[in-house]
Amino acid sequence: METREILKNLRESNHLTQDQMADRAMVSRQAVSRWENGETQPNTETLKILSREFNISINTLLGSPRPLVCQCCGMPMTGDELISREPDGSFNEDYCRWCYAEGVHTYSNMDDLLEVCVGHMVNENFTEEQARSYMKQLLPTLDYWKRYEELSDGGQFEAFKKQLIDEINALHIEGLPEVKKLNALVGKYVNLEYPLPGGQKTKFLDDQTTYLGNQLESEFGGNRYFGILASMDFILICTYEKDCVNPELVLYKKR
Repeated sequence: METREILKNLRESNHLTQDQMADRAMVSRQAVSRWENGETQPNTETLKILSREFNISINTLLGSPRPLVCQCCGMPMTGDELISREPDGSFNEDYCRWCYAEGVHTYSNMDDLLEVCVGHMVNENFTEEQARSYMKQLLPTLDYWKRYEELSDGGQFEAFKKQLIDEINALHIEGLPEVKKLNALVGKYVNLEYPLPGGQKTKFLDDQTTYLGNQLESEFGGNRYFGILASMDFILICTYEKDCVNPELVLYKKR
């Protein structure tokens, strides 16, 4: 789809006239008309405004002229929901939401990231050995790892993760093994519904936020798992059966 079609569809799907669209984009109505006729395109600053106003990446506004690939893990970002955000909510099209969240790079150790990636890549057509070999070749070629000394935070985020891990282990929850790692997890994919006493169900997470967490088998064996999720403000620990069936909240601790 061309940019002119995308902009027209964006305006119409938001039930805006060209005058209203112009107000949102801080341009004239004539400029909007020229966009939709394909005579011109928004300049860089206007694209940033449109991206912020309508929650759509600049790449998508331009008709996805370039394939977006996370420059930390190498994952293709095939939709805006996979693209990371800056603290002000704007898109950062260089990284996925698992590798960069609100101005923070979530991985500082390539080996840790490799293990996470390999775990998600193995399937009937891709063995663990093949996945590991592929990622070992790919990761060093990505911009984040090539510029790590320039882009890293000097270990601040790793120190925060260690603090979280120490806090979780200090809770001494029965059946929960020692937590050694926390990985980046996007709320949309781990936001379970928990039953309330009155029969209703509720969710505790924000689908758009990236958290830190892990899944661990219960020390008591069986089919139960512990799910751990944490942020700057809280630690949430729950248990559930395999495939996240019948979740039960063990602890919700304000930090």
